[in-house]
Amino acid sequence: MMRLFTTAAQLRPIPRSARFANGGVSHWFRDTGVPERRAALAGDADYDVCVVGAGYTGLWTAYYLKKDRPDLRVCVIEREFAGFGASGRNGGWLSAEFAGSREGYAQSHGKAAMVALQRSLMSTVDEVLTVAESEGIDADLVKGGMYLVADNEAQRERLRDYIEYLQDWGYWPDDLHMVDSLEDPRIAVHGAVAAGYSPHAARVHPAKLVTGLARVVEGLGVDLFEGTTVEEIRPRQGAERPAVVTDHGTVRADHVVRATEGFTSTLRGQGRRWRPMRSAMIVTEPIPDDLWEKIGWDGGELLGDTAHSSVYSQRTADGRIAVGGRGAPRRPGSSPSDEGATEPQAIVELWRALTRMFPDVVDVPVEHAWSGVLGVPRDWSPTVHLDTESGLAWAGGYAHSGVSTSNLAGRTLRDLILGRSTDLTRLPWVGHEVSDWEPEPLRWVGTRLVRGLYRTADRRESRPRGKGHTSRLAGLATRMPGR
Repeated sequence: MMRLFTTAAQLRPIPRSARFANGGVSHWFRDTGVPERRAALAGDADYDVCVVGAGYTGLWTAYYLKKDRPDLRVCVIEREFAGFGASGRNGGWLSAEFAGSREGYAQSHGKAAMVALQRSLMSTVDEVLTVAESEGIDADLVKGGMYLVADNEAQRERLRDYIEYLQDWGYWPDDLHMVDSLEDPRIAVHGAVAAGYSPHAARVHPAKLVTGLARVVEGLGVDLFEGTTVEEIRPRQGAERPAVVTDHGTVRADHVVRATEGFTSTLRGQGRRWRPMRSAMIVTEPIPDDLWEKIGWDGGELLGDTAHSSVYSQRTADGRIAVGGRGAPRRPGSSPSDEGATEPQAIVELWRALTRMFPDVVDVPVEHAWSGVLGVPRDWSPTVHLDTESGLAWAGGYAHSGVSTSNLAGRTLRDLILGRSTDLTRLPWVGHEVSDWEPEPLRWVGTRLVRGLYRTADRRESRPRGKGHTSRLAGLATRMPGR
């Protein structure tokens, strides 16, 4: 039977630090300190390009526009502070992973175009590293690659099939392959029966990256306004240019870029465009050196598993383990801006995943739990788009792969806005459109059901008498709308 709720008793075994906090800013901003807010928009204004949202997508777009065309008048408008949303709350996975439907993109643009998109994401990992180094952004970046581990026979079979599948869609054998469990660099994951490895991944400190990027963008001459709430984005109407209506004034520009990801639903007329979905995280206190010697995780690698309710983790620069996964679905009517806290059931699940992989850390206290909001399209496939008639552009819907994908989107938006036809503008996610989500509470009910099916499938596959094959419940969940 699916257990959809967690009791207080299940939280008691989790050791918590004296500094434990649930919600507020992420651990990453708790580590660096919340930045002092920049000034709000002072009134009506006029720009060549106005970007709404100061997360990775908005800042990368502004960065590449100003680097290419220093004379452009560009502003970025943010309700909170740069990186407040998913850009400052994620797991710090800079990887070539892609959440979209490869078959869907291939159907519209051909398989070669989808392969080109995948190869572009691989090079994007190096692009971010290069920019960070050249611009003096110290974000704890280490390109150690990514391990995906399987801890039962069903997961081993699924991992092998997944690697074979991806090698047909742009990954060559050197890009992703099964590894021997004794291969160095070695991570001693308890109970692992198989692992896959890709070199196209790097650890990153999300808050350091986004605050460093904001600093660089300002230095290039971009006006960054914080504490300014955008109420509506208006398209071009006749002779009137596109407009961004805020609580501090209206900005008119030749192009307006919507880079609001999980907060898109708060804009007028966008309530069902992308579904806000929570991603939850916990982080431990620094782990003692003697435990690290047992674990052997010393190469900056990213680590994920192949469960249906999968988790992602990193060893931080100061010796903690940060682990995240999909959180509980948002309650109907709740605001994305209220999603700083992680529900108890998500904390329990993440801690169990952590101690299942590394039983030796069972007594290491959890210091912080938090969550962030992603924007998920109806078909789970991200998009980059410019409507030349309305003057509006947007990018997002990255699901779980936004750290790298947002950089590729920023470069693509630059080319679209500057009117160029390039390899980037010909990638198959450009112009991709998708239908709206079902109204609440239907999508909330569906999401909770899908989540429960995946969790039950994981439990069945992990049983000693399991048959070594993916549970049929997981297949059912994958075919459902809220997956």
